[in-house]
Amino acid sequence: MANKLRASVLSFRHLVDPSDAILFSSQWDSRSSWKPLPVREKTVRGTISNRMDVDAADPIKLNADICNPNPQTVDYACLPSPDDTLGVQFTLRIHGGWGVPDSCNNDEVQARLQEMVKGYCQGTGPLKLGTRYAQNIANARWLWRNMVGAEAIEVQVRKMANGAPVRIWQFDAHNVSLDDFTNPSAEVQSLGADIAHAFVQGGFCMYQVLAFARLGPGVEVYPSQLLLMEKTTKSRTFYQCVGQGAITSQKIGNALRTLDTWHASADTVGPIAIEPYGAVTSRGAAYRKGLSDNFYTLFDKWLDGKEITPTEQHFVMAVLIRGGVLGTPDEEKAAKKKAEAEAKKKAKAAAKAAAKTGAEPDDEEGTDEP
Repeated sequence: MANKLRASVLSFRHLVDPSDAILFSSQWDSRSSWKPLPVREKTVRGTISNRMDVDAADPIKLNADICNPNPQTVDYACLPSPDDTLGVQFTLRIHGGWGVPDSCNNDEVQARLQEMVKGYCQGTGPLKLGTRYAQNIANARWLWRNMVGAEAIEVQVRKMANGAPVRIWQFDAHNVSLDDFTNPSAEVQSLGADIAHAFVQGGFCMYQVLAFARLGPGVEVYPSQLLLMEKTTKSRTFYQCVGQGAITSQKIGNALRTLDTWHASADTVGPIAIEPYGAVTSRGAAYRKGLSDNFYTLFDKWLDGKEITPTEQHFVMAVLIRGGVLGTPDEEKAAKKKAEAEAKKKAKAAAKAAAKTGAEPDDEEGTDEP
C-alpha cells in the first residue's frame, strides 16, 4: 500500500455515551427512599491566602492587604441529616458501528478502516477495551471527589431492555483497582464482554449505573463545578439538573475512558484519559505529544498498511470509540491559503515602503518615461 490514504473530512460519533449523573441522598441501611440533593448558596467571610503581588519592602501595605476580609458567595451541597449515603445515577449507552465514520470524503479510507477494525476484532482487542471500560464503571472513578473518604461504595449496573433490567452486576468499588488493569475480576470481565459485544455488533445497549457512597450525615458532596466565561458574583457555581446537584456527562465520560496505560509516562503518572495527544488539562501536560506516539501518527501508519504494536492498536481503537473530528487538512487548500497569506503580506510591505518614498507601489524607479 504505497499511496498514503487520507480523508480531509473524517469524523466519528461517541460509542460510549453517558448521561449526566444525578445526585440523591438516603441512608445506607434503608435505600428505598431517595431524596433529590439540592444545591444551595451561602456567603462566607474568608481570609486572603493567595500569593500577594506587592513589594516585600513595603510591610505596611502588605499587612493592610492580608488583614482585609475576603467575602465570597459559593454553591454548596451536603447530605441532610440523618442521611449518610450519597446516591449517584446515570444512564450509559454503548453504540455499535465501531470504525464506521459518521462522515468521510474518501471511499478508500472508509474501506481500509473496515479492514483494520475487522482484523482487530479477530483478536482479544475488543474484550480488552471493553473490560477496561467495565473496570472504570466498577471502581466508581466517575464519582471523582465524592469517593474520597467514603466508608463503603457499592456500584450496581443494570442492563436495560424495554424499560426493565435483564441483567445486573454488583461491585464493591474499594476492591476494584483504579490503576491496575492487568487482573480484572470475573464479574468485571463479564460486564466487559457485554460491552465489547455491543461495540462490535450493530445497534446499542443501555445500562443504568448507580453508586451508593457511605459518607456520613451532613458531609459535603461535590456536583460538577461549572466554568463560567462571564463574570459572576459567585466564586463557585455547581452544575444542576432539574434543580438538583449533578455531575456533567463530560466528566463521567472522561472518567470512563481513563484507561490509557500505554503512554511513556504510565509508570509514574498512571492511567490517563484517552485523548489524541494524551492531554491532561488538570496537570497542564500532554503525554502523547511526541511525533511517534500521538494518535494521528499511529493512525496514519496503520491506515497506510504499516505495522504498529498491539498496544498502539488498542490506543488507536480507543480513540475511535471516543470519537471526534479526526480528518487530515486538505494539502491543496492549505498551500493555497498559505500562498494567499504570503501575497497579502508582500503587498502590505510594498505599500508601506511606497508610502515612505512617496512612489506608487508598481512604479519603476530610475526610468525617464512620463
